Amino acid sequence: MARVRFSSDFDFKPTKRVTVAYIAGMEVTVKRACADQAIAAGKAEEMLPRRSTVTQQIGNPDEDEGKIPQP
Repeated sequence: MARVRFSSDFDFKPTKRVTVAYIAGMEVTVKRACADQAIAAGKAEEMLPRRSTVTQQIGNPDEDEGKIPQP
């Protein structure tokens, strides 16, 4: 799986009978095969995966080292 942002419309065909249409501007997680084809076609760029909500809620322990917790 890969997270990509589509810069242009892109049609991914995982099988002969299926087409998945991605619209320019979408930022989604897709299968690696889709990401590779879209990036090779110049229609998408790979993004960093989103941070988990747990990390966002508790913060990064490395960044918080030495800080006094706020009540």
